[in-house]
Amino acid sequence: MTGKPITVLDGCALDLNFAEEKGFDAAKIGTCLQCGTCSSSCPTYFAMDVPPRQIWRMLSLGMKDEISRLSTYWLCTACNSCTVRCPRGIQVAETMRRVRELVIRDGLQVAPEPLSHLKEMILQSHNMMGDDNETRLIWSSNLPGGIGEMKKTAEVVWFVGCVASFYPMAYKIPQSMVQILGRSGVDFTIMGGREWCCGFPLYTAGMSDSIRELARHNLEAVKATGAKTLVSTCASCFHTWKHIYPEFMRDFPEDLEVLHATEYLARLAEKEQIKLGPVERVITYHDPCDLGKRNGIFDEPRFVLQKIPGIELREMANYRQNSLCCGGGGNVEAFSPDAVNEASKNRLLQAQDTGAEYVVSACQQCMRTFFNGARKNQIRLRAMDFTQLVLESMDNGMRG
Repeated sequence: MTGKPITVLDGCALDLNFAEEKGFDAAKIGTCLQCGTCSSSCPTYFAMDVPPRQIWRMLSLGMKDEISRLSTYWLCTACNSCTVRCPRGIQVAETMRRVRELVIRDGLQVAPEPLSHLKEMILQSHNMMGDDNETRLIWSSNLPGGIGEMKKTAEVVWFVGCVASFYPMAYKIPQSMVQILGRSGVDFTIMGGREWCCGFPLYTAGMSDSIRELARHNLEAVKATGAKTLVSTCASCFHTWKHIYPEFMRDFPEDLEVLHATEYLARLAEKEQIKLGPVERVITYHDPCDLGKRNGIFDEPRFVLQKIPGIELREMANYRQNSLCCGGGGNVEAFSPDAVNEASKNRLLQAQDTGAEYVVSACQQCMRTFFNGARKNQIRLRAMDFTQLVLESMDNGMRG
């Protein structure tokens, strides 16, 4: 007899062979205590049909047909709160993503229509909106004098991302960032239509094989600029370049430094390349999941915010590693807008409790989700991106 031995957990026999054969960390899943920490940490658990821990048991029992009928894994925002808090160290969020891959790859379930449509748009138009990809710089049309002709080569390449490029409510992010970099004397460039969707939405949807062409194209486009540093204002694009692309491409250059905008602007602030003037405002800072819980970037944004004279930063009840998700991740909006709205509402109420006027984040999807959440739930709180506040401070610094 071959394979892993039968183990017993809470009186239920678990055969870990199936989970292992499907690429899961079967041994780790088998250590699940069934404590429910993942459920209590989940921003959309209230909408799920079964708790995540029940899926681990079903995987261990090889109950693939039963798994295929669930909605739980489609409601995961991939926020990583469950992983951070799991007492057994199970990579809960990643395992949930792999369950999505399992049901699609093995034909247990046809990819839900919203995801199939998203995949078609991204692969055909190279962006999440299905628009002409050559219009990626449309956000610059409102800038005085525009942005001119971008350099073909530069020391820094700024990867803008789909949301900021195509969603009007997020245009202020690239409009702010381009002015910050320009005034700081940074040798940078933007790829415009040569930039394709990073593929993160497809990766989280369980369609990881679909991002290979996107990854290869983007890497070659960046190499053509000669840049040694890639900066992204999108937390998800940053995570993709930092961790996912190196896994997909063995020739990913080791000397390409990948930074989020908060890291890069903290570096500029420390070198005093940006002059920060006073902004009299009470704010609270929301740690984006892909930036914070996935990458441990908590100090850099706070370092910059605390260097702005007049800013009073009030932390929410849950912050840094314990930050609550805004609800905007994992493509959940395509399946349950109500679940996303409820998660957003819960986080916004925490922000409101601080007495802050603004909730500041460093993720274009967070800003978009908070903007919609505040409007739908009539919460008197303004959403703002980190780059917007930095630019406002620089404007005031120039006047001073």
